Amino acid sequence: MKSRVWTTIDFDARGIQSDFARVPFSSDISAYGWIPVPMLCFKGGEGPTALLTAGTHGDEYEGQVTLRKLARELSKTELRGRVIILPALNQPAVWAGRRNSPLDGGNLNRVFPGNPEGGPTAMIAHYVATELFPLADLIIDLHSGGSSLDYLPVALARPGRTEGEVEAIRHLLKSFAAPYSVVTNGAAGGAGATLYAAAEQQGIPALTTELGSGSTLSETGLAIAESGLRRVLRDYGIAPTIEAPQAPATRLVRFIGQAGTIYSPCDGLFEPFAKPGEKVAAGQKAGCVHRLDDALAQPLELTFAEGGVVTFRRFPTLTSTGDALFGLTTEAES
Repeated sequence: MKSRVWTTIDFDARGIQSDFARVPFSSDISAYGWIPVPMLCFKGGEGPTALLTAGTHGDEYEGQVTLRKLARELSKTELRGRVIILPALNQPAVWAGRRNSPLDGGNLNRVFPGNPEGGPTAMIAHYVATELFPLADLIIDLHSGGSSLDYLPVALARPGRTEGEVEAIRHLLKSFAAPYSVVTNGAAGGAGATLYAAAEQQGIPALTTELGSGSTLSETGLAIAESGLRRVLRDYGIAPTIEAPQAPATRLVRFIGQAGTIYSPCDGLFEPFAKPGEKVAAGQKAGCVHRLDDALAQPLELTFAEGGVVTFRRFPTLTSTGDALFGLTTEAES
């Protein structure tokens, strides 16, 4: 079914265009209104198209800031291809500074490929998957740990379905060159309903990132996003003259899975004993949770079941049963 979202941008026209992806939304105060999702299109000569998104979760800021800065740079850069930028893809969540949309509770990175007859979140996902994906030769969706996670700076990609797709994805990861690169099936974070998983299903090389922690802006994550995007646009010949630092080596790792993840066993106050980037061993104490319902009770101790590198840790101290507290990665085959 055709998307109900529309825009005035002509993606085939050369030059710089700025408009919105206009998402229909009927509310108490606007029966026939639409939600403005900012969108920019830069097109020079013939060449590949990069689709760049951020704000898929509204409380993740490194990508949002990076894409705004990049857009200003591209306005004075020679292009031999096309760049489509959506710096606030889930605009309602961005306005609210929340992970999920306040309009329908939707988590945009859990509803792909979307639904044109669904709520605003599902309509945005469907528009991206059906209207923008077919235009793209590569896709980068910038994320961070947001309000709940303290994350190592990583790029993540799906494994690819064919030998050619595997090669294209690895090439994109090496060009972006985050300190850590994770090839994952997404089992711990949305499986096939994420943006980059939906891109894989259409055979488009795509990556996502985790570049910060908490509802703030990481200088390190911002620098990684900026240099990574510049390198990709240069390496793919889209913006061949844009300045970009030489790619550092990226360390290829994989998530250990359920055995490498610790979840809170109860409601309480989380006291961690390990930090992101720290190498830990099986049997090592990870932290403890102080129960809220009994101040005299001994805290519940947490232990790592496997060895690895702490890749994420819960950011808030207050925790509930089932919250992810730690996640580990280990070296992957190159």
